[in-house]
Amino acid sequence: MTTIADPVHEPRTLAAAGFILVYAMVIGFTDNFVRVIAEDGGLWQFHATRMVMAVALLAVAAPFLGLDLRPRRPGAVAFRSALHGTAMMIYFGCLAFLPVATVAAGLFTAPIFTLLISRLAFGQRIGPFRILAVAIGFLGVLMVLKPGQGGAFGPATFLPVAAGALYALGNIATKTWCAGERAEVMLAGFFIALGTFGILGMGVLAFWQPAAPDGQEGFVLRGMAWPTGRFLFWTFVQAAGSLIGVGMMIRAYQVADAGRVAILEYVILPASAFWTWALWGETLGPLAVAGILLIFAAGLIIALRGRPPGPR
Repeated sequence: MTTIADPVHEPRTLAAAGFILVYAMVIGFTDNFVRVIAEDGGLWQFHATRMVMAVALLAVAAPFLGLDLRPRRPGAVAFRSALHGTAMMIYFGCLAFLPVATVAAGLFTAPIFTLLISRLAFGQRIGPFRILAVAIGFLGVLMVLKPGQGGAFGPATFLPVAAGALYALGNIATKTWCAGERAEVMLAGFFIALGTFGILGMGVLAFWQPAAPDGQEGFVLRGMAWPTGRFLFWTFVQAAGSLIGVGMMIRAYQVADAGRVAILEYVILPASAFWTWALWGETLGPLAVAGILLIFAAGLIIALRGRPPGPR
């Protein structure tokens, strides 16, 4: 029997590809300037400041775009936001001392962890192709992260992977507990969670007062400081870029099949590597590039094997 073609399927996929491309280029660009922010401020102050800016932008845009920021299940949204917020705290902390493409590769292990958690915690069956995808993706992670640590494994090596695991838990919470929530609600919850972590972190550092090194090395240990103009400017760019980028990603999932969009989303890896090269002249080694390709292949297998069969 032949497959019935959907005349609107291809245009929707092309539109989703356009949205994802904008998302990847915007996020890849803004995340590269976290190293600049790290020279003037701290991780915790950055997230607290960005939360204020992002929520203010959302509040201003809400009446014009018809957004409703009231959650239907506040507890579920808060738990999901805490998981994704913790993952992104680790992600942004790593950006101060690792290339964006390397950290993004660790975060993009989330589909692999989603698969493993679904099997171990919920008993969902996974076939041989998905088991192969897990093995390929794990090998790719080792290839990408090992060069970033000079060939030596340490706690910092696996921090981006830990972020991927927490992001996977947040994705599962999104599907199981937040299925009926609006995208703008989860986006606002995400920024509020990060900002809350930032405020708590600044409070702890105010009492602890550790000696923070100058520059990027003191990003995680630096507490509240008088913000420079450069810090405020690039934090605002981060807030606005995140809202635009994530909005484009959400729109892509609205217009096309989720399995296809999940594959397209991996374009952020080469986009991040491109901006790192264009802005700072830094390039990834051949081993890291091969690892990114393996992670992409793993995500491709997981997405394709997870799609329901098409109409016949």
